[in-house]
Amino acid sequence: MDEQALMGLNPNADACYRQRALAYFEQLKESLDGWEVCAQALAKGVYSDDHVKFFCFQVLEHQIKFRHGSLTAAQQQLIRETLMKWLQAQLMNVHPEKPFIRNKVAQVLALTFVMEYLTLWPKFFFDILNLVGLNPNGVDIYLRTLMAIDAEVVDRDILHSPEETRRNTLIKDSMRERCIPALVESWFQILQTYQHTHSELTCQCLEVVGAYVSWIDLNLIANDRFVNLLLSHMSMEELREEACDCLFEIVNKGMDPVDKTKLVESLCQVLQSAGFFSIEQEEDVDFLAKFSRLVNGMGQSLVLSWTKLSKMGDVKVSAETLRAVEGKVPLMLQLLIHEDDDISANIVGFCYDYLHVLKQAIMLAVMNKLKYDDEYNFENEGEDEAMFVEYRKQLKMLLDRLAQVSPELLLEAVHRVFNATMQNWQTVQFMEVEMAIRLLYMLGEALPASHGAHFSGDTTKTSTLQSMMRTLIICGVSEYQHSSVTLEFFETVVRYDKFFLVEPQHIPSVLMAFLDHRGLRHSSPKVRSRVAYLFSRFIKTLYKHMNAFIEDILSRIQDLLELAPPENGFPVLLSSDDQLFMFETAGVLIVNGESPAERKQALMRSLLTPLMEAFRMLLAKLPQEASEERQAVLADYLSHAVGFASRTSKAFSNKQTVKQCGCSEVYLDCLQTFLPAISCPVQRGPLRSAVRSFLHRMIICLEEEVLPFIPAASQHMLKDCEPRDLQEFIPLISQITAKFKVQGCTINQNKPVKFTVNAAPHKLMLQQPDVKVLKNYMKVFQEPSCCLHIPLSVRFYVAVLTHFYCVCAGFFPAGQTLKLELSSGATYRPP
Repeated sequence: MDEQALMGLNPNADACYRQRALAYFEQLKESLDGWEVCAQALAKGVYSDDHVKFFCFQVLEHQIKFRHGSLTAAQQQLIRETLMKWLQAQLMNVHPEKPFIRNKVAQVLALTFVMEYLTLWPKFFFDILNLVGLNPNGVDIYLRTLMAIDAEVVDRDILHSPEETRRNTLIKDSMRERCIPALVESWFQILQTYQHTHSELTCQCLEVVGAYVSWIDLNLIANDRFVNLLLSHMSMEELREEACDCLFEIVNKGMDPVDKTKLVESLCQVLQSAGFFSIEQEEDVDFLAKFSRLVNGMGQSLVLSWTKLSKMGDVKVSAETLRAVEGKVPLMLQLLIHEDDDISANIVGFCYDYLHVLKQAIMLAVMNKLKYDDEYNFENEGEDEAMFVEYRKQLKMLLDRLAQVSPELLLEAVHRVFNATMQNWQTVQFMEVEMAIRLLYMLGEALPASHGAHFSGDTTKTSTLQSMMRTLIICGVSEYQHSSVTLEFFETVVRYDKFFLVEPQHIPSVLMAFLDHRGLRHSSPKVRSRVAYLFSRFIKTLYKHMNAFIEDILSRIQDLLELAPPENGFPVLLSSDDQLFMFETAGVLIVNGESPAERKQALMRSLLTPLMEAFRMLLAKLPQEASEERQAVLADYLSHAVGFASRTSKAFSNKQTVKQCGCSEVYLDCLQTFLPAISCPVQRGPLRSAVRSFLHRMIICLEEEVLPFIPAASQHMLKDCEPRDLQEFIPLISQITAKFKVQGCTINQNKPVKFTVNAAPHKLMLQQPDVKVLKNYMKVFQEPSCCLHIPLSVRFYVAVLTHFYCVCAGFFPAGQTLKLELSSGATYRPP
């Protein structure tokens, strides 16, 4: 070798010598046989200078790394022999090589291992172990080589090509089969031999165990013999930091959650009994930082085990694991509040995971407690049932709070429970099925969306909700034979009605559920009643998608739109209140369909004609009934008929929409049919109230077309009226005068009317809302001359009525005198 060039390797050499040394290094690297000179020098121990030896190993490293494949078998054998001879020489040295040389040798040995282990040198580890035995210098090189191999083959922080990744996988598989048990045994022997005499070697060995434990069989390490040895190192000041790191790697090893829980708990028991949990007595902050990291690893491992067990449904074992997690909380808090920031920082991961566990545990508890029990009486709910309903509301509030903190966690938990239940709903108890659907329903408020737009915006939320809704509809759970499940199904469908704007292909199947034995034909009156309301809401939201189904729906609900007289004796499916929703639904379908106006008129007439016919028949019977009870029943049915007709008009927003649908004549016919009821001599109160409500709707829907009916209607309503009738009549006056103010002023100028008003000298009571209305009218009538002989206390009413009749005067014959009689007996209190 060029001795002068080698002089330039000394850090204190002149620049020219260093330049020459660099050139010589490049020459040897490029030379085909220059590396052999270095190999021979190393094998024979020619040079004692550390820098020259390092130089020779660099040349050898370059040859192995970049030219190994082109070497002959003899040259490859020369490399192996050179390394083993140098290693053998180290066993005799009193003083070991400098650390930087030992590290370089370990790198060269690791490169040779990677290149030759699978093909040329399968006994690599056995050859080294047989050579070094327990010699401290040899063990040092052996342990450093293992760490260098870990860096080349295992370390995930180093990027590898796909080919290198495949090679490394083969190497690890081969090592597991051939030599890992022998390596583990060597580690145990090294730890046991040098734990009291050579702390540096022991720490190196602990580092190796921690590095390799992630991919070897854990049973080779996690056994009584090995773990007890490691735990004993925790009591040795020189070893305990490395022992902490080694135990940390062991508890972080992926394994079965039950086994992991047992392993962590056994470690904790030993550590606690040895006094390691009493951290206030420990002054070594460096050790405490390592110990905090170990506790963090144990805590996070337990949390991971609990999560896996919870998903598996193993309630008993998951509860035991949760208790194990909770048992570490006091220690976690002690470490978290420690004055040293490193100690505190190392436990934060466990704190975060524990909070996550708490939220999950509360969610699971709430979900479990939401379930009905077997004793809940759905058909006859009493005090116990009412208490449970209130309790459910409290649970919902708790779930809403959790959603504010962790919306993603709640969404994921509900999704998991819902999917698991819907997959097997046929074999699951009703309370489980109802709870799963209920959770989906509750998400609508827990994760609110503006105007119910749950299916736009956040992709994760929308896709998850969409998936659950799709599952709810297609899995067939609407067929479940329990009223609570049925009701929850329809409640959820209507809550997420916007889903059908995204996936309208599901509308037909849901419509059938509403219309058949699952909904409106259900055996339970409670279910039928609620479904009638929900069906109305469903149709009002999705009416634009109903055109293809309108006449089929009307046909299927026809019997639910009948006014069933009390004498027919047949049980009714829906109450009159429920029928209101059905008539409104029918009106919405007819009005918002795409049929021509003639068809809409025909459909509306076919809907209302049976009502008018029944009304006429019952009205004719009413005066003939002698029994007041019977009269009240018939009046009730008459009021229902008027209410049903009025409810169909909810589909119209104004006169224009009524005309566009060609339905004006139908409602005018209804007016002519219903108005005679207000002059009925019996049951005047309910009948007048019903007709008055209908007039309110017709003023909106028919506008001026309703005016010809107002005078006669008003005359009959105010005839023999009670104070309450007069009070309830005022809003109608207000609506008319506000709606037809222009027409009223014009008519008033052309055709004046004479008034005579008779009133007893008693006072009338005004309710506060009426006072506000009357004050407005007093602005018009500053001098109510027509009331000169009336006590001042009733002038408010008279002023209002005078104004009203002036508005309507054009519809009376010229010169007609109207007579208004105010009944007495009430007391007026000034506002």
